[in-house]
Amino acid sequence: MAEIFTPFLTAFILAYALRPVCLWLERHRLPRAVAAGIAMIIGLAVLFSILTLFVTLLKTEIPLIKAQFPEWIQNTQSWLGPKLNELHISFDWGTLKTTATQKITEHLNDNSEALMSSTFDTVLMSGSSVIAGFVNAVLILFVMFYLLIDWDHFFRLVRKIVPLRAQDTVCHLAMHADGLLSQYLRGMLTVIAIMSVFYGVALSVIGIKGAVALGVFTALMIVIPYIGITLGFTLAILAALLQFGPSGAIIGVLAVFGLGQFLEGFFLTPRLVGERIGLHPVAVVFALLLFGKLFGFFGVLLALPASAVGLVLFQYGWSRYTQSPWYQK
Repeated sequence: MAEIFTPFLTAFILAYALRPVCLWLERHRLPRAVAAGIAMIIGLAVLFSILTLFVTLLKTEIPLIKAQFPEWIQNTQSWLGPKLNELHISFDWGTLKTTATQKITEHLNDNSEALMSSTFDTVLMSGSSVIAGFVNAVLILFVMFYLLIDWDHFFRLVRKIVPLRAQDTVCHLAMHADGLLSQYLRGMLTVIAIMSVFYGVALSVIGIKGAVALGVFTALMIVIPYIGITLGFTLAILAALLQFGPSGAIIGVLAVFGLGQFLEGFFLTPRLVGERIGLHPVAVVFALLLFGKLFGFFGVLLALPASAVGLVLFQYGWSRYTQSPWYQK
């Protein structure tokens, strides 16, 4: 079932995110179909830019790993060798260095085109055949285009399905959820823009290669709570180790990410995104695992907004329950 729903869910997410762009273009007297097409082109350009950033990071890091790995083993031997000798433990460092270097060279590929192709296949096809992936991509674009064109008409049809006695309540909840998600999307875009500049400039000052790409990638990963910033931090530490080894650059990276988390967590997110979502960290992790299992990569992106909508529904249900005669008795 997940394979069937994922393309439609993906199209709906993208259409919802691009609808403000489409409406802005319509207000400038562009026909709706043309506005929808331009909005889709903009959205696809943003997605392609994110993939390009990811490939740029890999293209920068992989050659460094190849070049620095033998030196890592040498430094480890210098530090660990005497301790092992004291314990009368012999270790063939030469064989380890040769074998490990050979394996690293065989398995790491610094061909950026191959990496982009592999990433694209993994995200869109999730292990399916090339034809199935192509069909899914075309289906996503098709559904997204018609959702952008017929958004209002689609929700008018949905409203007709709802019983008359419940329409006011459903519309109120839908508007509440829409306001919540709109605030979330606008706020997150602003936070991502600010943190991209912060991480890009700060890592450049430290001297990290590919600092701009790494900074933008780290800021984009903010949309995946906890996991995203951990990934960005790990990549930055790895980049510093590859370039400078165990040095003051590591402390610099720690300081940059510590300050970045303080700035984002205590100032930007509360002010720009707001605390209306208010999910417990355990609930966030559970939502990430659940939606990721059901819908793959796009489910991870959907987890927090969907959980926020679920919270709106839960709060409404709880309010009705606590006001019911059965509860008050």
